[in-house]
Amino acid sequence: MDILYTTEEKYLEALEELNFGEPPKALHLLNAIIQTDPDYARAYCSLGNIYQDKLKNYQTAGYYYKKCIELEPEFPDTYLPYLRLLTTLEMPRLAEQIFSQALATKGVCKCCIYEQMGMYAEQDKRWEAANEFYKKALLNSTGIEDKSALHDNLERLKDKKRLTSQVIYNFQSPD
Repeated sequence: MDILYTTEEKYLEALEELNFGEPPKALHLLNAIIQTDPDYARAYCSLGNIYQDKLKNYQTAGYYYKKCIELEPEFPDTYLPYLRLLTTLEMPRLAEQIFSQALATKGVCKCCIYEQMGMYAEQDKRWEAANEFYKKALLNSTGIEDKSALHDNLERLKDKKRLTSQVIYNFQSPD
């Protein structure tokens, strides 16, 4: 019966299984896709998502994201979760590379990419870099929800900068 399914139909069925909370079934379908069509990049992206978000197997997730980008670098859906993985694992060189590649890819949510880099810079206490990323995210936002969350990020960043700034007192003697 599997012979009657096209690769795209199996892929859509796998996505449906994921949406219905059935990662094992989706995993089975995606692996079947790769066995019959090892160049079907989108299956690798979805496998990366499952391994990252459901199974917390980051090394395997990274492998699948990398494979997807190698096969179909213009597929925009891979970049944000892969960048999220790289920043979580604190892999700055590779994160910078994927960040640049993402911005050059049509269809990528640039607002989301800049926001992710802003969160990464904020975690590293690089306040100015985080501020710049959040501003660029705001400039690329299109939805009201995006704007609200980005303004919240900028406010939180201001609070953190204020809390970590050092106050230096200069005492002068009255001569």
